[in-house]
Amino acid sequence: MERRGPHHRFAQDQTRSLSIRLQKFLAEAGVASRRGGEAIILAGRVAVNGATVRELGAKVDPAVDRVTLDGAEVRAKKKLYIALNKPRRYLCTRAEEEGRAAIGELLPREWQNLYSVGRLDYESEGLIFLTNDGEFSLRLTHPRYGVRKHYVAVVEGRVEPEMLQRLTRGVVDLGEELKAERAWIVSATNSTSVVELEMAEGKNREVRRLFESQGRTVTRLVRTQIGKIKLAELPTGKWRALSEAEIKSLLAPK
Repeated sequence: MERRGPHHRFAQDQTRSLSIRLQKFLAEAGVASRRGGEAIILAGRVAVNGATVRELGAKVDPAVDRVTLDGAEVRAKKKLYIALNKPRRYLCTRAEEEGRAAIGELLPREWQNLYSVGRLDYESEGLIFLTNDGEFSLRLTHPRYGVRKHYVAVVEGRVEPEMLQRLTRGVVDLGEELKAERAWIVSATNSTSVVELEMAEGKNREVRRLFESQGRTVTRLVRTQIGKIKLAELPTGKWRALSEAEIKSLLAPK
């Protein structure tokens, strides 16, 4: 009788009901986002039961198969979902860079495998999520899922309603269309205005660039809400775990 090794078993078990796509397993293990996992697989860095896998359609059973990345075993990790009130002048990275502080320094040391869901620029502050769940990250950052984000912007000079109408119609900056879903004035004087905005995408410095297109400078920018989750009373520089109900609300179909 022919003796079959682990490579044969892996190939034979591709139809198991408990199997998941390899890139999803990598994302759930906190290795990378699902798209990042696809690139890792195509580069030939992943092996299943000792056999290098380069096919994006490959599946694994996390309870049975042994997955390695660059020779090191990858194991499913407990998924963590953290809400952080990012301070101004902190990078959305795990460790400081060129003497600049990073949000990773605000978390317990054993959570250094977490990465930010999207970004807030160095000068911006407010609500940001961190996780080791690549699928969660994708669902909250990809435009097709339409997760809305709310911001409060302090702007130099008086902002008029006509200006906000242009921002909600959309403007083009550096060949890229920028657009606020909604925007309204909280207060306005000749020197300073406070505006709240609802955004559907997370393009680089989008809120700041919207106002720059109108000749205005944002002096302070705070993200106050993602989906249904609000910053509320979370102190600057502090974090809390998202509840199961909050996580479900973020992942619920729109």
